[in-house]
Amino acid sequence: MPRRILIFDTTLRDGEQSPGCSMNTYEKIRMARQLQRLRVDVIEAGFPIASEGDFQAVQAIAREVRGVTVAALCRARRADIDRAWEAIREAERPRIHTFLATSPIHMQHKLRMSPREVLAAVDAAVRQAKSYTEDVEFSAEDASRSELEFLFEVVRTAIRAGATTINLPDTVGYATPGEYGAMFRAVRQQVPESRQVRLSAHTHDDLGMAVANALAAVENGADQVECTVNGIGERAGNAALEEVVMAIRTRRNVYDAETGVDTRQIVPTSRLLSSIIHVEVQPNKAIVGRNAFAHEAGIHQHGVLQHAMTYEIMSPADIGLESNRLVLGKAQRPPCHRGAVPADGRAVAAVRAGTGCTAQLNASRMYAKNSAMKTCVILSNGCVRERRKRCGRNRDDRVGESEYG
Repeated sequence: MPRRILIFDTTLRDGEQSPGCSMNTYEKIRMARQLQRLRVDVIEAGFPIASEGDFQAVQAIAREVRGVTVAALCRARRADIDRAWEAIREAERPRIHTFLATSPIHMQHKLRMSPREVLAAVDAAVRQAKSYTEDVEFSAEDASRSELEFLFEVVRTAIRAGATTINLPDTVGYATPGEYGAMFRAVRQQVPESRQVRLSAHTHDDLGMAVANALAAVENGADQVECTVNGIGERAGNAALEEVVMAIRTRRNVYDAETGVDTRQIVPTSRLLSSIIHVEVQPNKAIVGRNAFAHEAGIHQHGVLQHAMTYEIMSPADIGLESNRLVLGKAQRPPCHRGAVPADGRAVAAVRAGTGCTAQLNASRMYAKNSAMKTCVILSNGCVRERRKRCGRNRDDRVGESEYG
């Protein structure tokens, strides 16, 4: 039976810390409700001690959102933990998430604490959090750059103090998948107590390996993945929720795991976030980019029309898209597509043509008329410019709309 991987969404906390991605209380509540529809397991609602506004947003989410764990982040300090509990105490399922750095560079230059002092602080913080709620997560900040033997001792200390989830973050996106997976495997092997708790992965994309690292952790014993919608987050961002979830779903034979996410809500969630923070995803973004299910090469289009899985490893419907897209590029003409339409009449369900060439537009409409297959045909910008030039139309003389929404 596949293992159940918990999805811990930190869009409203780590994601919001991305420059230009801040949200007000109303916007965070809207997003939290959508995350509830997405069926994530944990919503990290914010960092209550950071500001009064963040405290109020976390408190509002804790009061209004049901059916999901609501977590609040706090440093390993008494005042932080008190404030976090005050914000989430009315949640149906509250979690206190406390953290302390464990790498030599952080202990020396940021904390100015000895390893012994760090262990004492971890013990005290987790015990205080445990006095408020049974669900306590401890994060060893910068775990991927920590000395393994010391990390083992930190994990033992946190578990003995009452932590139910141990997070081992790649805080600065430094680890490779092999290294990150090996760290989880080592913790499971060298700390027997870790088998009694959940291990969590939290990765950043500074070297472009956030999702790969998160999946490597899953392969090596992680029970939870911390991620964000559209991969927003500090610096280069966090592991993208949609990529982690669909990788586990699509390659279940590899990971022998599953999540509880309603994948049909992935695109609506991605678009809601973009509309709130006014940051669009790049066109070639995996899963939710506008080109993720678009095909312009004639060979690819022919294959997709014969059988979608020739060039699509996922169904657009699985992530909440109505259709894929066939893009009529500058070197293509409608007749070649007509010949690729299967004999049973499956063709095009929607056409958005942006050309001044009447013949091209009419031909495209002809494909759409007797459609049974949900495929959207559009013209690429290069084709639009070329057809306008051939037909002698002005640049701004438009017939139809070529954008894909």
